[in-house]
Amino acid sequence: MFRISRTSFKPLDKQWDVIIIGGGPAGVVAGLYSARYGLKTLLISPDKGGMLTEASFIENYPGFISISGPDLAERLFEQYEKNGGHYLKDKVSDIKKDKNFIVITEGGYELEAKAIILATGSRRRKLNVKGENLPGVSYCAECDAPLFKGKTVAVVGGGNTAFHDALVLSNYANKVYLIHRRDQFRAESYLVENAKKKDNIEFILNSVVKEIRGQNKVESIIVQDKEGNTKELKVDGVFVAIGMETNIELAKKLGVQLDERGKIIVDRCQRTNIQYVYAAGNITNNCCDLDQIVTSMAQGAIAAKSAYEDLLK
Repeated sequence: MFRISRTSFKPLDKQWDVIIIGGGPAGVVAGLYSARYGLKTLLISPDKGGMLTEASFIENYPGFISISGPDLAERLFEQYEKNGGHYLKDKVSDIKKDKNFIVITEGGYELEAKAIILATGSRRRKLNVKGENLPGVSYCAECDAPLFKGKTVAVVGGGNTAFHDALVLSNYANKVYLIHRRDQFRAESYLVENAKKKDNIEFILNSVVKEIRGQNKVESIIVQDKEGNTKELKVDGVFVAIGMETNIELAKKLGVQLDERGKIIVDRCQRTNIQYVYAAGNITNNCCDLDQIVTSMAQGAIAAKSAYEDLLK
């Protein structure tokens, strides 16, 4: 029978009660709760924070008027580790089901877990147009905005990320084009209003980017409107912010059931169709399309509770 104990162990012991894959809000909170339940917990991720590390400011997280993503990630991981959780900076390449789960990492580790919590998050979608591989195309305004000081850039998208990126870039670039395929935005109203107040942000609506041109770097883009008319804009950089794709490769290897959108199907307690496999965050179908930090964290906490209860049985 499974028994919970708080015996000491090395950070890279082979056997664990719970291995959490993913270091974003869902993963670290799942780890925090798992560790507080007394489970021997390991979180594996290439970084601490996931996409939090790309956010210069967060203004909708309860308890903080404003906080940077890296600062929030640091606080979360500090709390997680102070409660007995362990962290491995690595990337999981495969998971196999034996008596328990065998987790294999790119760093060469082969670890065993009684339960798995998938919190692998998402990655940015690409435009898939000619020239997207040119230097000057970016998917992270936080990372690359300072490189475009005094220059002209384009941001493609109409959601929160696109407006966030445009606002960040407006502090560096002389000119920011925000290109969106519709005339309505999915972004929160305060972001839209803040962008409209910026003199150096220009909206190009009902339009898409058809091509990125340049010799050895980005020099211009071809934009097409809904009537089929095209024009060329001189730009030094293109920032792509057209949404996310879920990282579900490991879920597929385990045989976890997905919905028609490629999201992991979970019940209200974050259980998947595979016993002792749980999922949390924006990779699941359980967030009602509200992909926010608070919803991801809530799912992480619930997943940890479910794992604890199931292992006790």
